[in-house]
Amino acid sequence: MTSLKDTLKTDLNTAMKARADIEVSTLRMVLAAVMNAEVAGNEAVTLTDDQVIAVMMSEAKKRSEAAEVYEQAGRIESATKERSELAIIERYLPASLSDDEISAIVNEEVAKAAAEGHSGGKAMGLVVKAVRARAGAGVDGGRVAALVKSALGS
Repeated sequence: MTSLKDTLKTDLNTAMKARADIEVSTLRMVLAAVMNAEVAGNEAVTLTDDQVIAVMMSEAKKRSEAAEVYEQAGRIESATKERSELAIIERYLPASLSDDEISAIVNEEVAKAAAEGHSGGKAMGLVVKAVRARAGAGVDGGRVAALVKSALGS
């Protein structure tokens, strides 16, 4: 089975041959971010697919936030470019769970934490960690935290 990083490299070569400029620049940027993450610590490591997905989610979030800022500033052309890059990155990310699906997991984990005697703010970290483990790498931590906070009533 090929790794996600290998898939990105293969798709970059294909995009270069097809002269798809926006795709080439986006994939190069993502691969650069992955390589930077691999050499960020004391020694170089090879990232797992889940770690590559986490890097890509970070890059996707940057594109989304930049597009909003550009739109607010009236720079529609720049916002469109950011959204195009975001669309390319999202093709490689796992499908995100809906709020309803995440809420169901949150409710189950809150009930489990309550059964173990954890409640309020003290249970927040425990529940968020459990929800993220069940929902996988493709879920936004901010959304999870907000849903857990409202479920706990804190």
